[in-house]
Amino acid sequence: MSVLAVIPARLGATRLPRKPLRQLGGLPLVVRVYERVTSLEVADECVVATDAVEIIEVCSRHGIPAVLTSSHHPSGTDRVAEVAARPEYAGFDVILNVQGDEPFVSGDALAGAVAVVAQGRAPIGTAAVLADATILDRPDVVKVVCDDFGNALYFSRAPIPFLRDITDAAVRTPHIRQHVGVYAYSPDALSQWVAWPPHALESIERLEQLRPLAHGLRIGVADVQAVEGGIDTEEDLARANARWPQFVAAATTPSQPTPIMTPSTGDA
Repeated sequence: MSVLAVIPARLGATRLPRKPLRQLGGLPLVVRVYERVTSLEVADECVVATDAVEIIEVCSRHGIPAVLTSSHHPSGTDRVAEVAARPEYAGFDVILNVQGDEPFVSGDALAGAVAVVAQGRAPIGTAAVLADATILDRPDVVKVVCDDFGNALYFSRAPIPFLRDITDAAVRTPHIRQHVGVYAYSPDALSQWVAWPPHALESIERLEQLRPLAHGLRIGVADVQAVEGGIDTEEDLARANARWPQFVAAATTPSQPTPIMTPSTGDA
């Protein structure tokens, strides 16, 4: 099935101002994300969706296709949908949303999310990694609880599932999942998602995926092995630059594992 990857890159991020244009390994972050997505070869085509002329200009200088979108989108998915609706990007079977602050995104996460939709498991796909109880008290880490068929029941920054007995490791181990913020959609599911106004739960938790879930649209969750952290703060950016040479070396040497970074959440 044909896959279009769209990278939403918003200039007005609050926690790391001008984030897409900040430098990672000597190039703007949005360029690094595009390089990563295209190198993984999960998508047939990749385009940046942005609200800023400056980002369009940077992409143009690096030969990256980019589309100027509305500055009023409430989420990254709404920005992705505007691009996917353009005539030049019509006809793709799956639309893949890769956040513009994820230069270390895992190929397993992208392929897993796409497979959920391509195999007909659900109209929306995402990914998660099994985690331990240390993430439960961290509101910066989004958790997801799934049913027995691999569909999301709920996403939250709160400790879900709640451990009534914290010593019950046998029960909690297969049920604590850390959400990995990539999304794949069928074109119909994407159109439905953005046709609904932002949901109250979405606004409360600041989690866009609660909009379709609250309306009964299934989200299939692919379990993956690694967590690749995004860049959301000055500290994240400094850490990413410090580890960049190691990451590049690992990415070009198949026998070496990709470094795992501390996860963080990104702006829409």
